[in-house]
Amino acid sequence: MVVVAGEPSFRESVDLMFNRAVRHMDLSPGLEQKIRVCNSTYTVRFGVRLRGKIETFTGYRSVHSEHMEPVKGGIRFASNVNQDEVEALAALMTYKCALVETPFGGSKGGLCIDPRQYDERELELITRRFAYELIKRDLINPAQNVPAPDMGTSEREMAWIADQYARMNTTDINAKACVTGKPLNAGGIMGRVEATGRGVQYALREFFRHPEDIAKAGLSGKLDGKRVVVQGLGNVGYHAAKFLSEEDGAKIIAILERDGALTSDAGLDVEDVRQWIVKTGSIRDYPGAAFTDAGAKVLETECDILIPAAMEGVINLSNAERIQARLIIEAANGPITFGADEILRKKGAVIIPDMYANAGGVTVSYFEWVKNLSHIRFGRMQRRAEETRHELLVNELERLSADKGLGWTLSPDFKKRYLHGAGELELVRSGLDDTMRTAYQAMRDVWHGRDDVEDLRVAAYIVSISRVAATYQSKGL
Repeated sequence: MVVVAGEPSFRESVDLMFNRAVRHMDLSPGLEQKIRVCNSTYTVRFGVRLRGKIETFTGYRSVHSEHMEPVKGGIRFASNVNQDEVEALAALMTYKCALVETPFGGSKGGLCIDPRQYDERELELITRRFAYELIKRDLINPAQNVPAPDMGTSEREMAWIADQYARMNTTDINAKACVTGKPLNAGGIMGRVEATGRGVQYALREFFRHPEDIAKAGLSGKLDGKRVVVQGLGNVGYHAAKFLSEEDGAKIIAILERDGALTSDAGLDVEDVRQWIVKTGSIRDYPGAAFTDAGAKVLETECDILIPAAMEGVINLSNAERIQARLIIEAANGPITFGADEILRKKGAVIIPDMYANAGGVTVSYFEWVKNLSHIRFGRMQRRAEETRHELLVNELERLSADKGLGWTLSPDFKKRYLHGAGELELVRSGLDDTMRTAYQAMRDVWHGRDDVEDLRVAAYIVSISRVAATYQSKGL
């Protein structure tokens, strides 16, 4: 996290944003406090023998709210992981899950480690030992606490964790549901790897369906041709930028990474930049674009849409006044501090908040969890029946045309697309699109329906907190 003097911590920022929202709500002080506080945080310190010596690692698993179970939240591997950060992220998971109506409470985990300093075998040993410490305390469990990938982790680490759980719980038929974001051959689901980036795309598509909202950001038209700056070309930033440029016609004019930034008024080829990073480990010397070491300054580039997709606190009191983007969508968790949020709103920028914008990951994780519990691939039972029904209709239309001498036929492209039954990937994308649309509508109803709500972040918190409060009240609290 970027730390700026005079600003609250990430955890304090989340609480301040929570407080700003509950001022517009009629909650009892006791219930308000119950929703705000983090229920528990477990700290583990364990040793692993590596390279002829024992190394000690520190990890965390925080549970913010158990109003619904299991609780859900990723595990990140980063050298700056700390309890404050993990608890803030767990709180955001509570609100995020409530906003997109996935039946989970909020949790988060982290391990203080720079994964780039270890080879694959060493990382497996470390990951399995961390998982062991959490599993034996039911902090990884299909019915109680279900992790997922986060910064520094991927489907590889999730497969190791799932296998470790299965080894320790040999009779649990639902063992694969103990973690999501797994590879397909380990019980994963199609579309999960790109889910968060795809959710960012769907969120922007939904925003641009509403002329009134577009006008609030000082924009017009559709996504096509919009000038976009992306910070962070990791899993989320890469997929969001790729989909927006290739499918929606947006122009990616700048990409920021840890070692600098690339800029091009003509637009960058996101896939080509990604392959360059994979090949060289850096964006330096990438042909066909200008490079600058001062990557943070590129955040201040004049653009239509800014997508911070790296880490928390990158837009703060030190640079908020110079941010020129009209629309900011928080693909990362907490990229805008509480103080910066105040400044940007006064400047007229519209912010699509993190708890909504990056909810694609937990949404598709929910689908994966359901798939693991049901023990069947989505689409397996209905896909061919759907294709058969469509084929009957196409054949009957063409028969009627021939009998009546109408002389028309359905185009081959239409027939191919119409006769294709929905498989797992299509159903996942459909479910994600529906989730992002429905959640945006819930926020929008509050944003436009109440005179005392000026922005989408407060609207999102109000929707989320209301749902959490309703669940607690139904339990008798």
